[in-house]
Amino acid sequence: MTLTIDGGALHDSLTTGQKQAFEWLRGRPKQLLIGGKWVDSLSGKTFQTINPATEDTLAEIAEADSADVDRAVKAARQALESPSWSGISPHVRTRYLLKIADLIEEHAEELAMLETLDMGAPVSFTAGRVASAAELFRYYAGWATKIMGTTNPTDAARFVYMLREPMGVCALINAWNVPLVMAATKLAPAMVCGNTAVLKPAEQSPLSTLRLAELIQEAGVPPGVVNVIPGFGATAGAAMAAHLDVDKIAFTGSTAVGRHILQASAGNMKKVTLELGGKSPNIIFPDADLDKAIETAVVAFCRNSGQICSAGTRLFVQESLQDEVTERIVKIASGYKVGSPLAAATQLGPLISEKQMQRVLDYVRSGQEDGATLQLGGARAADVGYFVEPTVFSGVANGMKIAQEEIFGPVLSIIPFKDENDAVLTANDTPYGLAAAVWTRDISRAHRVARALKSGRVWINTYAETDPVMSLGGYKQSGFGREMGAESIEAYTQTKSVLMRL
Repeated sequence: MTLTIDGGALHDSLTTGQKQAFEWLRGRPKQLLIGGKWVDSLSGKTFQTINPATEDTLAEIAEADSADVDRAVKAARQALESPSWSGISPHVRTRYLLKIADLIEEHAEELAMLETLDMGAPVSFTAGRVASAAELFRYYAGWATKIMGTTNPTDAARFVYMLREPMGVCALINAWNVPLVMAATKLAPAMVCGNTAVLKPAEQSPLSTLRLAELIQEAGVPPGVVNVIPGFGATAGAAMAAHLDVDKIAFTGSTAVGRHILQASAGNMKKVTLELGGKSPNIIFPDADLDKAIETAVVAFCRNSGQICSAGTRLFVQESLQDEVTERIVKIASGYKVGSPLAAATQLGPLISEKQMQRVLDYVRSGQEDGATLQLGGARAADVGYFVEPTVFSGVANGMKIAQEEIFGPVLSIIPFKDENDAVLTANDTPYGLAAAVWTRDISRAHRVARALKSGRVWINTYAETDPVMSLGGYKQSGFGREMGAESIEAYTQTKSVLMRL
């Protein structure tokens, strides 16, 4: 494992787009977008967003609270009922979303740099996330003209039909780990269905979402259709969940917070989508392509420093392969470069915050205390910045805390299994059910195990590949409802049946 914390990387070989990110940071105050205008919070409060690689302050951000939520919801309601949004052709909505996608691509390097600075992911990772955000807007742009109702069979004296209409004002609350993609995942389907939105980016990483909001304005989207209000979950997020004039809430984050969101939404029976935690099993059978499976297994728990809800943090390996796979996993992970997320060679950047770093290190101690064998890592990787080494445990029992709870860091638990039935039963023995993977050359086994796994996504002979057409969502305590794919259209619309006597 190589550690490279080179301050010079900040200034070396910056592209024009990357320099624009720094110019934007030095530009106008980072305010709230409400009703098409950039405004301070009513309280005048601000908070700092921190570069997790250097622990330096990047910017002061206006801090929304319940009063700001209220005026953002009012702006969204006004825009929802305005002919400039509710009365336009679906072809116009298509053009809005396509324009947003084009602007994201035009500013790709700037957006990737902002995200790298704000949440610590290597530039190689954030560049891919920016491309995915543009792709999501482009995918949903095509849906505008395909959101259809139905005519229903009945007798000759009646005409029965169904309309599919927008849900209304949508409160969107995101986590901090892939902020731009999550903003696109929620905004694009909400907008294409004719809704309006109040979006709260996570307070740890609001910058790329604020820049996206400026691009949405540049695309000509009517004022109030998209409102962006950075703030804290306990104040702004809670107010959004409880607001009586919000029709729909979509939340990405921890299962614990998801429960609070669900309880708060009961006041006016909001429609709710929750994309929550995961503890995803990655199962390698003896007949798999071991080279590919092992290399991908390291990526599955290390990408974005493990800060991915669908990270492959439980690696199931048949008993006969346990020693070989563990040795090879350790060898590959030990070669990962941990360091400045601005350096092209970096594979692991920092965790988002000191709090998260300490949480991950606490889990490492828990694994050791419970009797798992620490094969690699387990420590902070630098004096400055919230870096944690890639960490591998072997001999993990599935009942251990490190195998049951979401760590959200680069920590892998290697768990042996006896046979296919044992692998499935143990993989399903978790409160979560967000994602899973199966590695085998036996096509019957592949489909059999995929069916048996209680998970919203299953990959076969790959991990974490995605596409806008592929829905995301969880079984069990990983949430309910789906994002992405055609199911998002259902999540952001409601149906109305009409019967006419002829």
